[in-house]
Amino acid sequence: MASPADPQPVRLIAPAKINLYLHVVCRRNDGYHELDSLVMFADAGDRLRVEAARGATEPVLRLEGPFAPALAGEPPASNLVVRAAVALAAHLGRPPAVAITLTKLLPVASGIGGGSADAAACLRALARLWGAPADDPALLRLAAGLGADVPVCLDGRAAYFGGIGDILQRVPALPDCPALLVNAGVAVPTPAVFRARSGPFSPPARFAKVPATVQALAAELRQRRNDLTEPAIQVAPVIAEVLADLDNTAGCLLTRLSGSGGTCFALFADDEAVADSAARLSASHPEWWVQPCRLVSDIATLQS
Repeated sequence: MASPADPQPVRLIAPAKINLYLHVVCRRNDGYHELDSLVMFADAGDRLRVEAARGATEPVLRLEGPFAPALAGEPPASNLVVRAAVALAAHLGRPPAVAITLTKLLPVASGIGGGSADAAACLRALARLWGAPADDPALLRLAAGLGADVPVCLDGRAAYFGGIGDILQRVPALPDCPALLVNAGVAVPTPAVFRARSGPFSPPARFAKVPATVQALAAELRQRRNDLTEPAIQVAPVIAEVLADLDNTAGCLLTRLSGSGGTCFALFADDEAVADSAARLSASHPEWWVQPCRLVSDIATLQS
């Protein structure tokens, strides 16, 4: 329980991570695949609240929100948010006496980095709560130890990532993109997608020039792809239906799968077209998760 002497709770958004394109470059001898991808972040995401919990010997995690039941059976110690808190506390030489409320608004195992974004937000929030420097290089090292997508989520800026997600290169600001995220409600485990993948690899395909408009960005992306789309459809055939429905929405500039699936996204020229398409898809598929949003280059514009 917090006391009057404790710092105020910290609340942050954990934005969805969107892979605008994803090329599988090679398979390493250790079995991991090296990637080339460009990432932006949505203004939609999970919500995190952290506060001091005096007397606690381990993080206290509370789950709420529409997708919390998907995590309810998971041992708290294995949750990435709890692991992030334990790791940062150990680095700072202090007990992990913190209460964490995670409001799960993003689908689980959906290719938009929900768990990774949550862990990254937890590191940022606890650094603020505990008075650690936000630019402490140890935060990035801790993030890398938690998962391949956690470092780019921690940095929170549009970036190319290579290797197994451990090589980041920021890009100049990309245009904000009106977008629609859609998930049919089928969890798509990343290992299963990579097991289903076959065929040749793709070269890196970074932009020679940063597009200035969403239309120019979509044109560049149409020359690239997500190499995991076909294997993801093998694992979850409904992804093909989602992509086809998005393709048929008025004003859609580009449709693509994010990450290993199963969330798909579409880029639009304006927010009105996004809202109209969201209403249509929600009416025709009420069981789907349909989320209008904007993609941004820097999550600092979203944080409190």
